[in-house]
Amino acid sequence: MKSFLVIKTLLTQKKKLKKFRLDKLREECGVFGVSNHPDASALVALGLHALQHRGQEGCGIVSFDGKTFHSEKRQGLVGDNFNKGDAIKKLPGSFAIGHNRYSTTGETSLRNIQPFFADLFGGGLSISHNGNLTNAISLREELVREGAIFRTTSDTETIVQLIAKSKRQKIIDKIIDALFQIQGGYSLVIMTNKKMIGVRDPFGIRPLVIGKLKESYIFSSETCALDLVGAKYIRDVKNGEIVLIENGKLSSISPFPKQKARPCVFEYIYFARPDSIINNKCAYEYRKNLGEELAKESDINADFVVPVPDSGVPAAMGYAYQAKKKFELGLIRNHYVGRTFIEPAQNIRSLGVKLKLNPTKTMLKDKSVILIDDSLVRGTTCHKIVKMLYDAGAKEVHVRIASPEIIYPDFYGIDMPTKKELLAHKKSNEEMCSYINAKSLKFLSLEGLYKALGYEKRNNTYPQLSDHYFTGDYPVKPSDTLGEGKVTQLSLLSSKSNS
Repeated sequence: MKSFLVIKTLLTQKKKLKKFRLDKLREECGVFGVSNHPDASALVALGLHALQHRGQEGCGIVSFDGKTFHSEKRQGLVGDNFNKGDAIKKLPGSFAIGHNRYSTTGETSLRNIQPFFADLFGGGLSISHNGNLTNAISLREELVREGAIFRTTSDTETIVQLIAKSKRQKIIDKIIDALFQIQGGYSLVIMTNKKMIGVRDPFGIRPLVIGKLKESYIFSSETCALDLVGAKYIRDVKNGEIVLIENGKLSSISPFPKQKARPCVFEYIYFARPDSIINNKCAYEYRKNLGEELAKESDINADFVVPVPDSGVPAAMGYAYQAKKKFELGLIRNHYVGRTFIEPAQNIRSLGVKLKLNPTKTMLKDKSVILIDDSLVRGTTCHKIVKMLYDAGAKEVHVRIASPEIIYPDFYGIDMPTKKELLAHKKSNEEMCSYINAKSLKFLSLEGLYKALGYEKRNNTYPQLSDHYFTGDYPVKPSDTLGEGKVTQLSLLSSKSNS
């Protein structure tokens, strides 16, 4: 009877699960590819391990041994699936690409795990995709009308279908033909029986870098994965660039009309691993700078600065340094929760913040604290953390956010609530402060954000990055939309997608 009650309690918490998950922005996958290396699959597994933060729901590797493509795709973490020799032994060959999956809103199923493979007229093709297509629905409907059969709910399969449908003769021309039909933010790693190809969208919204390990070229979502396999960072794939690796040589094509690069600002703020290099600096440095600018704009008397671990730590360090205040770990994160507790499909996650964080009660008692985090989305988690600090005896809790207010949703692959669910879209600063029950609440200004990232204000606008979350200035206008401003996502059962 007791077990039944426990199960019943967990099931009743299920509706709260999605809200808890969406209170932090989630990335849209990681990609990694290795060419011309005898241990290509093992290196891809290591690269995916370094990119695990970009997707935890599934992982996959496709290899090519010169004659045959081999595929292994599993649900869960890389270390749980590719840490044994058996899985790697099933992936022979000196070429391999891999993918970590975080479904933006789509179903969690094996069929949606990438890389995808298709046996086309000119030979096999495998693809890993990071991002989201904003016109995937209309493209898919047109393809289905013309007789295409889809096996997944992923917008990535739309790219494969477009490549297969192209009347061009050469595979690279087929890929270019497909790219001119899709819209959105994306980076792709494609493997054929002769080439490995890296692609970045015309605005460079989603990241992709090039590395080299001896004679082997590597594509990766971030530089931290290059570090793990011992590769040297060469450069970023440019916005709108197609990079081809064939016979050990690298070449480049830029078929799109020239656009100003606008990479995603949240790579700086949150998504990239702190040790990854973005624009010649570690993401960690940018985040400390964000905290320093935040302190310049909104310092207040308090006993010490407390970060929300782990995302708020660098900004809190920068804030404390600039404000000349003590930095204290007022919240301790449990790093051993494990995937059993944090998979979106696990109801136990609805136990909430207490599962991951616990206050240092004796230090907080009767103290005034400045709580620092990188962003505020729905506000539900922040509300719980503030309450936790007050319950631990804190006298005052002042919340400071190291980015501007998130007012608009994302359509390029980030798991984000609809516009009406974003706290800053529907509430004033005073109302938000009341909602999270803080003594005060301040956000970093847009000008402060750009200053911290090393950009200058130009003509009273900020076009240098994809900052539509704060401004509504979308690099690519979404075409598949619902009335309330959310992009329709692909699904066989209910309008959802992945990538």
